[in-house]
Amino acid sequence: MDLTTLTIAGLHAQLRARAVTARQVVEKHFERIQERNPKLKAYLTLSPERALAQAEAIDRRIQAGDPLPPLAGVPMAIKDVIVTRGVPSTAGSRILENYRPPYDATAVTRLEQAGAVILGKTNCDEFAMGSSTENSAYFPTCNPHDLARVPGGSSGGSAAAVADGLAVAALGSDTGGSIRQPAGFCGVAGLMGTYGRVSRYGLIAFASSLDHIGPLARTVRDVVAVLQVIAGRDPLDSTSADVSVPDYLAALDKPVKGLRLGVPKEYFGAGLDPEVRTKLEKGIERFRKLGCEVRELSLPHTDYAIACYYIIATAEASSNLARYDGVRYAFRAPGAATLEGMYQATRGRGFGAEVKRRIMLGTYALSAGYYEAYYLKAQKVRTLLYQDFVRAFSPDSGEHVDALVTPTSPTPAFKLGEKTADPLQMYLADIYTVTGDLVGVPGISVPCGKSKAGLPIGLQLFTRHFDEARLLQLAHAFEQSGGFTL
Repeated sequence: MDLTTLTIAGLHAQLRARAVTARQVVEKHFERIQERNPKLKAYLTLSPERALAQAEAIDRRIQAGDPLPPLAGVPMAIKDVIVTRGVPSTAGSRILENYRPPYDATAVTRLEQAGAVILGKTNCDEFAMGSSTENSAYFPTCNPHDLARVPGGSSGGSAAAVADGLAVAALGSDTGGSIRQPAGFCGVAGLMGTYGRVSRYGLIAFASSLDHIGPLARTVRDVVAVLQVIAGRDPLDSTSADVSVPDYLAALDKPVKGLRLGVPKEYFGAGLDPEVRTKLEKGIERFRKLGCEVRELSLPHTDYAIACYYIIATAEASSNLARYDGVRYAFRAPGAATLEGMYQATRGRGFGAEVKRRIMLGTYALSAGYYEAYYLKAQKVRTLLYQDFVRAFSPDSGEHVDALVTPTSPTPAFKLGEKTADPLQMYLADIYTVTGDLVGVPGISVPCGKSKAGLPIGLQLFTRHFDEARLLQLAHAFEQSGGFTL
């Protein structure tokens, strides 16, 4: 039995039967990491002492006959933009290379309280700024389906670790598609909940009005198990929503017959790879066979989403990253004769090219004389995009739908180095995902078969705010019907 391929339910069955111990499961995962990570480069840092201590605590509970918590013994990976007490949390950046936080993110705390075992921290684009994990200050991560291709980004390390059996599940962060796009490229399920559904406390900020924490796993049921633990109001995060968390598992197996799915025509236009289109059409047909009603609709402001996103995201990044000045914590460049020189040297050496590019763009968009022309106008466009989604989901519209179905990305995973010289082409990799972040609705990417080259293709679903139960119900029904392997 390969312990690195078990689902959460399968792992718990083995633990309850005392066929294996939690320590054995963790050790097997570390063995696989030692074997595969040198080529895959999914992990930046491992935390074996912390992991084994947690595993042994779970084994003691089993020996005592105590009930198991919901994630007991589940080996998990954490994206390196989510802080972990005493374990390096670099955000994929040299400027935080030696930063060891004195606290855990709320999501990490909740995972460990539920019995999860934290194996280590996964590689990511620096400060989550990227679509390929090539912007990491340390090394690029490879796609486990083809080591010459990217795993997506910015949560590429988390997606690759789950896809290759280096963790049962993982946490990522999503600002413009950074959970869903790598999930699509690596052939796993990745969820972005409604903005505010999961606490952002302990998430190293990129763009505060867009950032989400969410789970990645090989099955929808495992995604649900993780979300159930990390969701909910957090007094440490003023943006977390005071909205009750339903029993997602209880609703998971409800039939989807009669649900109405909308297919936005703007997501199936020019630029969509023919193989992706074909698989998505088969996926939509699968929903029809499940009894869903499918209709085409329009989200008319979609064409402005990328421009809107890269103004708002860079503006917020410029503000958030101003704190990395060499004064308070993190890297400080030595030898500067003046304070201004120390700022320039610290930020010049500590930040990578993409982070500098976004800081400069954001600072320009917020500067006097340009604020109204760029940032304020982008916020107005964001409102129009929000209204598009509200209209699609509102029963008052007369043509409302229960969910939207779209591609996750316009192409399968591209080759390492293919887009690094052209930032605009790289930005367009997020063309189908940024809208969900801008309007704050929940979204999930699930596998929808593979290309002729054997590369996974992702199908994306959106539902109305705080309707994760419906979203997961549809994704699970699609998985159970064989949709993942179309």
